[in-house]
Amino acid sequence: MTVLRRAAAILLAPLLALAAPAPGAAADPAGTGPSPTPYQGWNTYYGLGGDFTADEVLDVADFLVASGLAEAGYDIVWLDGGWQADVPRGADGRLQGDAERFPEGMAALADAIHDRGLRAGIYTDAGPYIPGTCGLGSGGHYQTDADTFAEWGYDAVKVDFLCGIAADLDPEEAFTAFARALRANSAGRSMIFNLCNPVTSPDWGDYPPEQQSTWSWTYAPGIAESWRTFTDVGFVGQIRYQDVLRNFDANARHPEVAGPGHFSDPDYLGPELGMTTEEFRTQMSLWSVAAAPLVISSDPRTLSQESLDVLLDDDVLAIDQDRLGIQGTRVGPAGTTEAWAKPLADGSVAVALLNRGDAPAEVATTARDLGLRGRSFTVLDTWTDERTQSSGTVRAAVPAHGTALLRVTPARPDGVPRLVAAPPVVTAVGSDDVAPTTDALAAAGDRLTAEVTLHNDGSTPVRSPRVTPVVPDGWTARPLGTAPRVVRPGGTATVAFVLDVPTDAATGGYPLAARVTSGAGRVTTPPSAVTVAPAAPSGAAVALSRHPWVSATSGWLEPTVDASVGGGSPLTVAGVVHETGLGVASASVVRYHLGGACTGLAGAVGIDDVVDTVGPEGGTATFAVVGDGALLWSSGTVERGAAVPFDLDVTGVRDLSLRVADAGDGGYNDRADWLSLTARC
Repeated sequence: MTVLRRAAAILLAPLLALAAPAPGAAADPAGTGPSPTPYQGWNTYYGLGGDFTADEVLDVADFLVASGLAEAGYDIVWLDGGWQADVPRGADGRLQGDAERFPEGMAALADAIHDRGLRAGIYTDAGPYIPGTCGLGSGGHYQTDADTFAEWGYDAVKVDFLCGIAADLDPEEAFTAFARALRANSAGRSMIFNLCNPVTSPDWGDYPPEQQSTWSWTYAPGIAESWRTFTDVGFVGQIRYQDVLRNFDANARHPEVAGPGHFSDPDYLGPELGMTTEEFRTQMSLWSVAAAPLVISSDPRTLSQESLDVLLDDDVLAIDQDRLGIQGTRVGPAGTTEAWAKPLADGSVAVALLNRGDAPAEVATTARDLGLRGRSFTVLDTWTDERTQSSGTVRAAVPAHGTALLRVTPARPDGVPRLVAAPPVVTAVGSDDVAPTTDALAAAGDRLTAEVTLHNDGSTPVRSPRVTPVVPDGWTARPLGTAPRVVRPGGTATVAFVLDVPTDAATGGYPLAARVTSGAGRVTTPPSAVTVAPAAPSGAAVALSRHPWVSATSGWLEPTVDASVGGGSPLTVAGVVHETGLGVASASVVRYHLGGACTGLAGAVGIDDVVDTVGPEGGTATFAVVGDGALLWSSGTVERGAAVPFDLDVTGVRDLSLRVADAGDGGYNDRADWLSLTARC
C-alpha cells in the first residue's frame, strides 16, 4: 500500500474497522507468529544503563519469577546495548560479549534465562560498527549475526539505528535486509523483531522524513513484530510524564497499520524513574489502550509494591492483551482532557479518560460515541475494581496527570447507579474568579469556598447523599446551604462548604477532597490542591529572583537564582552581566505570589551567552508573563545575542507565572534568562 493510500485510510476507517489490519501491512496477519498479542518483559536500558552483568540480569530474572511479574506475562529478559565486548566482533567475524561481565558467554546466559521459564532478548544496530560513535553494529554482517543470535538461543532481537544514522543509511532498506536475515536464520528459530529507529527531528538534528522514527509505519508492519514510533521516552534513570504523553501522541498517528502480531511501540514503561504513581498509572493505561508492548525498563527489584500492583493489574493487562490487537484511537477532540477507546473481543470497549492537566478534572464521553448501542451499560473501573451501571454517559473524576481506565459493556438496566463526584472547585469567599488551572493560591488566615458537584449517570435515583470535606489538619469546614435529598437519574447536585485556612498555616501545598456516601456506595473525589503561599513581596524595588517562589520548573535542569542554568555562571546576555534574575531551561514555569500588593514588574529576557559554549543547535525560546491566568506579556521568539526588555502593570495580580517555551528548534540548548526582575510593591 502506498503512503498516500495509508494516509487516506486514517480518514476513512471507522473505529470498529480497526479490528482488520490494513491490506498488506502485516508480517503475520493471522497473528500466529512469535507475538500474536503485545509482548511483555523487562529491558536493561533505563534502569541499569550499559554496564550490566550476567549476575545482575539473572538476579532480575529471578525477581520476575518470584514477584509474579513473569506469570503476569513479563517473560522476556531483554539485554539492551552494553552486553558486547569493547571490540564487539572477534577474529571469526562473530559478535562477542564482554568476557569479564559475561564470563560464561552469551549462549550460557540465554540458557540460564530459559531455565527460569523465561525468554531471552538481545540488542544490535542496523548500521556498521563505528568506534566512538556507537557501541556495536551488524552492518555488513546481517546473516552472520542473525544466525549467531539464533544459535545462542535468543527469542527476541532489538535492532537500533544509532550506527545506521551515523552511516546515513536508508532505514527501510537496512531494517528490511536485517528482517530477511532474521527470518532466514540457520537454526530456523522464531524470534521477535523489535525495529527501533529513534531518530526524530529536531531532537536528533535535521533529517529527512524517510530517516525518522515517524516514517517507520510505512514499512515496519510488514517486517517486524513492533516498531518504535518516536524518539526515546527518556534518559538512563529518567522517564518523565511530559515525555510519556509526547511519545503516546506520536504513537497514535497511525493506528490503522497495527494488529495481531504487529504493534506500534511508544517505548518502555518507567515506574519510579521520575513519574509519580499516578503518572505511571497513566502510562500503563495509555500503553494498554494503544495495544503497545509492555516492557519494564526500571530495575524491578527496587520497585514499591504500589508500582508492582500497577504492573500486575489483571484487568488492565487484559485490555492490552486483547486478541483483536486493535490500537485505540481518540474519541472527540484533543485537549487537556481526552477520551481514548479500544474495541475488545467480547464486544466491550476499553476507555481511557485522560487528564493531561495540572488540576483534577471531570472527563466524559458517551456510549454512543464509543460505538456501543443500548440503554444500559456496566462500567468496570479497572484500577478500583468498582462495577457500576450507566445509562449512557461514561464519566470519571480524574486526578491531575491521571487516567481512568474503564471497560464499558452493554448490560441490563439494573445494578448500582454510577455516581461521580467532581473534584472540589476552590475560590476565595466573595470572589468571582475562576479557580486557577493548577491550584488555588491562598495566604494563611484566608477564607475559601469549595463546591462539589455530584452526577448520577445511572438509571435509578441516588438518595440522601452525604458529602464530607476531607481537609488538612487544623483547617475547618462548614456546610454552605443544604445538602440534596436525592440526585435523580441523569441529574446533578452541588454541595458547597466554607473553609478557613489556619493563621499559622505553613507555606506549601495542601490536598482538599470530598467523601460521598449513599446507597450507591462510597466515592472519594480526586484531591484539589490549595497552595499556601509565601508572604507577598514589599518594597519600591524588589529583586523578585531573591523572593521565595511558590514553585519552579526548568526543563531537564534545575532553575537557578542569579546565575545561568546548568553551570552557575553569571547571567550574561549579549556580553552584559546582570546581578539578579533567573536561569532556566525550556520548558519552564516559575510562580510567585504577589497577593495583589504590587503595581509593576520590569526586567528583560534573553538566551544566556553560555549557550555558545554548549553547541550551535537550538538556543531560541519564547517568554511569557501570566497574571491570575491572563497573558500580560509575550516576547515572541527570542534568539541568541539580544536582550528583550519589558515593563508591565501588575496591579491587583495575586498569582504571577513566568513561562518559557521552546521556539520550535528543540529545547536542548534553550538556556533562558529572566534578567534584573524588579517588582514595584
